[in-house]
Parts: sequence; C-alpha cells; structure tokens
Amino acid sequence: MAQTFEFYDARANEAAAEAKRATLDNVRERCLRAEKTWRGLAQQAERVASNREKADRERAARREEEALNAAAN
Repeated sequence: MAQTFEFYDARANEAAAEAKRATLDNVRERCLRAEKTWRGLAQQAERVASNREKADRERAARREEEALNAAAN
C-alpha cells in the first residue's frame, strides 16, 4: 500500500506534538527521531509522486508522437 505525503506529514506533526508534550528526555528524543524519520518519508513520497507525474507526461508525449507518426505513414 503506497502512502502519501499527507499521511507521512501528519505522522511527523503528531510526533513533533508528542515531543513538545514529553516530560522525559528519552521520550522527547524518541519522538524527535520519529519526526525526523516521518519527514524523510514524506519528502521521499513527494519525490516519487513528482517523478511518477513526469514519467506519465513523457509516456503520454511519446504515445502522441507515435500516433502522429503512424497516421502520417
């Protein structure tokens, strides 16, 4: 199941909020590590979505060009 940027960003925000509420250092540190990981996953999901959109546009352009070439022949 592919997760979205929004999902990862929401988890990061939850971890950041939990870190602010934490009274124990080790809990705060754990939450901050979790936030960092979630933010990294969010950035990766954003890059994947962007790359997928670019690849889709390139495929569509290639199909259009092939259709025009086929119609010309």
